[in-house]
Amino acid sequence: MIQHAEFVISNPDVAMCPKSTLPEYAFIGRSNVGKSSLINMLCHDPKLAKTSQKPGKTLLINHFLVNGGSPGAWHLVDLPGYGFAQTGQKQREQLRRMIERYCLLREQLVSLFVLVDCRLAPQKIDLEFMEWLGENEVPFAIVFTKADKVGKGRLSENVAVYKQTLLETWEELPPIFITSAEKGEGGGELIQYIESVNADLGK
Repeated sequence: MIQHAEFVISNPDVAMCPKSTLPEYAFIGRSNVGKSSLINMLCHDPKLAKTSQKPGKTLLINHFLVNGGSPGAWHLVDLPGYGFAQTGQKQREQLRRMIERYCLLREQLVSLFVLVDCRLAPQKIDLEFMEWLGENEVPFAIVFTKADKVGKGRLSENVAVYKQTLLETWEELPPIFITSAEKGEGGGELIQYIESVNADLGK
């Protein structure tokens, strides 16, 4: 369980991330997928990560310390969203490099959580990003967000379509979670997964 979470630092490059040996779990997704809301739900703090109705708000690598001072401490990392069309080409390129450098160079990164909106059909930009993660052997899981916005039948259908699409190119599926920040659903399963991975790592 997350007992306490606090903001540590925001920075524009992986070289400036905390000098720490704690395991890191990073959250990423297309702009406006509900990333900050999910982080706040997981940490039981509605003001921890800044939320906005305006897409493309997160522009830096944001570190939060979870359960600091305890043996099970870890870092939660809020990464910039990708694919926001109204961002200028130069800024999109800067964000792309920032994200790629973090994913490839941050030794403390244990797993990336790729957030996707459960209401939408598989999006090319998400599939291409996951393909890039696979090619570069970056461990990741898929987190469906906004599950409260669709009925259970439609949700099951959408998730099944997503799995089928992935299996066209993947031999096996990554871990998959279904969440609703508004209803507080799915957070427990995510945290249990993180704690189980930490236990396997001896953290």
